[in-house]
Amino acid sequence: MAARLQGFETEILAYDPYITSARAAQLGVKLVTLDELLEKSDFITIHMPKTPETVGMLGADAFKKMKETAYVVNVARGGLIDEEALHEALEDGQIAGAGIDVFVKEPSTDLPFFGMDNVIVTPHLGASTDEAQEKAGVSVAKSVRLALAGELVPDAVNVAGGVIASDVRPGIPLIEKLGRIFTALTHASLTQIDVEVAGEISSLDVKVLELAALKGVFADVVTEQVSYVNAPVIAEQRGINTRLITTPEAEDYRNVLTIRGALSDGSQISVAGTLTGPKQVQKLVGVNGYDVEIPISEHLVVVSYADRPGVIGTIGHILGMNNINIGGMQVARQSEGGQVLALLTIDTSVPQQVLEAIKAGIGADMVREVDLED
Repeated sequence: MAARLQGFETEILAYDPYITSARAAQLGVKLVTLDELLEKSDFITIHMPKTPETVGMLGADAFKKMKETAYVVNVARGGLIDEEALHEALEDGQIAGAGIDVFVKEPSTDLPFFGMDNVIVTPHLGASTDEAQEKAGVSVAKSVRLALAGELVPDAVNVAGGVIASDVRPGIPLIEKLGRIFTALTHASLTQIDVEVAGEISSLDVKVLELAALKGVFADVVTEQVSYVNAPVIAEQRGINTRLITTPEAEDYRNVLTIRGALSDGSQISVAGTLTGPKQVQKLVGVNGYDVEIPISEHLVVVSYADRPGVIGTIGHILGMNNINIGGMQVARQSEGGQVLALLTIDTSVPQQVLEAIKAGIGADMVREVDLED
């Protein structure tokens, strides 16, 4: 609705206690209180589910606050408008008119405002047209195909999270890859997994990102196919506690997704990622407390070693001798002469003997390959 009205240079006010002002600005609307919206709007349209909080939201008190020239449109759910109060408001001239497609009782044929000249009613039959039925069939077929492929089926009743916001959806493949990177770096069994969503999308329903993270974590360690349905079950069966954490604060990026884990030996590991630019490039921006920024590729090598000269040359020499090309590289350290984390994007998979040669050649504490190739 907001996108369509912008073409008419309309000032759009919105009331929604569940979105941030930043998200509202992206949609081209101004967030206001419900009272301000009722008092200032010429046309009021309702777009919300029917819940105990929203039933009768527009009643006698609301109509008294509206302009006498205002029109009300409800094509969302019956019961959001008090039908008796609406009739009285129309009769008394408190509002100019209404468009109603949904009713408390359906089908409805005898409401008192049906015969009024300033009211347009429709029978809530949009889903009963030939086109809508065909679209429903196509939607079911697409969901079945996704389920058979082990992908996310957003409308599945046994998948937590429900409808996925458009701003959340690009994070699903990112955090699934982060889960696989996370697993490649583990050296002991997991006892705890925290999935943190920081930034603008934290105000949205991000439960699906927790599911995607768990799917990625277990994808390369169990023999059965991991899905968004059974990933939480696998965690429970393995005695792994899981937790979803959200915060609006993201220091360096609009949104950051992080997976943190506690291992049975008392150590902890973490990986963080984000999406950048118009093309939503997937980047790794944190590993075990080291700040990095490198595009995620199908083949990554992660090396941890003591800071000293000559190490980078040795790594490059060993890979070159084995005809393995380095696509990109980033080195991060927390202090001079301390521990260093090196990330390399590689064009092809690295054989185990080459990884062992690198570890021996530089005296590395850790050398791991992350293979994200399907």
